[in-house]
Amino acid sequence: MLSDVQNRSDHRGVDIQEVGIKRLSLPLLIKEKEGGFQSVTGYITAAVELTRRYKGTHMSRFVEVLETWGKRSISNQEVEAVLRSLAARLEARRTSLALTFRYFLPKRAPVSGHESMMGYPCRFEGRLDGERFEFVLGVSVPVVSLCPCSKEISRYGAHNQRAVIRVRLRQAPRRMLWLEDLIRLLELQGSAPIYPLLKREDEKAVTEKSYENPKFVEDILRDTIIALREDPRVAWFEAECESYESIHDHSAFAYHREGLDEGWPYREEENVFGGPSTP
Repeated sequence: MLSDVQNRSDHRGVDIQEVGIKRLSLPLLIKEKEGGFQSVTGYITAAVELTRRYKGTHMSRFVEVLETWGKRSISNQEVEAVLRSLAARLEARRTSLALTFRYFLPKRAPVSGHESMMGYPCRFEGRLDGERFEFVLGVSVPVVSLCPCSKEISRYGAHNQRAVIRVRLRQAPRRMLWLEDLIRLLELQGSAPIYPLLKREDEKAVTEKSYENPKFVEDILRDTIIALREDPRVAWFEAECESYESIHDHSAFAYHREGLDEGWPYREEENVFGGPSTP
C-alpha cells in the first residue's frame, strides 16, 4: 500500500485559508432563460481550507469531483452541490469555486436586422462555510461611450470608443436574475450597444445614436448603479465602467460597490472583468 503523504500531520501549526487548483478547463452546460442549455468551455478555480492538522490536500480529488459535472447543466444550485461534494471528499469545512466562461446571445442589427452571435465573459462564484452557501454572479458587457465634452467643444464630431461595464452581484433570496436579463440591462446604460455584425445602414444608426446620447464613464456607471438599485432581484453589487479612450494613451474608469455585503477579494488573473488570464 502506498503511503499517503498529504494526510500526514504537520508540525508548524499553520492553517491555510485556500488550497486547490486553478484554470481546470471542462465542457459544461449553462441553463438558458428560455429553458434550453448552452454548451460552454468553463475554466474552474476550486479551493478548500487546509487546517494545521494535515500536511497537504489531495489535488486529484478536486479533478475527480469536478469531472463528474462535465457536460452537465450548471446554475447556482449546482455550484452549491459541487462545493458540498468537495467539502465531503476533502474533509473541509470551507470550500470555494470560481467558474469563468463565455456566454453567447443573438444580437440583431438595428436597421438591417442581420442577426449574429455575441459572447460575454461571465463568472459564477460560490463559497461554502459549514452550512452557509453564498453565490455571486458576474458579467462583462461592452458598450459605446461618446465623450460629452468632446461633442461640446468640437466643430466636427466627438471622440467615441468601446467601454466595458463589469458587474458582480448577489441575488436576493428566492429571486433569479438570468444572464440574459442582466446583459440586456447593462447594454442599455452606454451611449449605444456594441454589435458583432453591422451593415452600412446599421453603422450609421449606431454612430448617430451614440452622438445623440453622449456619456462620460461616470455617467455610464451612475446609470448602471440606478438600474441595479431598482432591480428587486439584486441584493448586493459592485460595478465598474472602463473606457478604452481613443485619443489618450490610457483608460478612464469609475467604480462603485453597494450593499451590506463586503463581497470577495478582487483577483485580477481570474476576475470576470477580463476572464481567466489563460487561455
